[in-house]
Amino acid sequence: MPPQLTEIPPQPKTPEEEEVFKNLWSIRPCYLYNEEYDDCTSIRARFHQYFIHGDSIDCNQWKRDFDNCIRFERNPNDTKSALELIESEKVRRTERLGAHYGNDVWKKRDKVPDDWAKPLPENLQKEYENSYLELKAKELRGEVEPSKDDGRTMCVIM
Repeated sequence: MPPQLTEIPPQPKTPEEEEVFKNLWSIRPCYLYNEEYDDCTSIRARFHQYFIHGDSIDCNQWKRDFDNCIRFERNPNDTKSALELIESEKVRRTERLGAHYGNDVWKKRDKVPDDWAKPLPENLQKEYENSYLELKAKELRGEVEPSKDDGRTMCVIM
């Protein structure tokens, strides 16, 4: 597990330490990097990579991230390993969200619509009446007594 905030010096002395302190949240527990590497190099993953990409992908970044995480975990003052790990996470996040940020089809909202909480249309309100969802909503609001759950299910196998 990466060093906790309590293990990092409270007042960063260098810009590198400040950058690590600011982005410590992005570092995953070390075992996850190792699991990602093992998964990436498995036969199943290699088959999937070949099917999707036409070739196997390079999994060495997961191994480098695992090694950097272990070094940083053992020595919380190792800012070089931490910064490499943080940069790798930034690249991974940017790549994963690239399609979202590159989307030019939908206009992004600045605020919620004025009528976002308006009542449902009449036909949907009729469907909502006496439904399980309405019963649970009334229970949460305290309008009716919670139903007694005696552990039985309504599932019947014929």
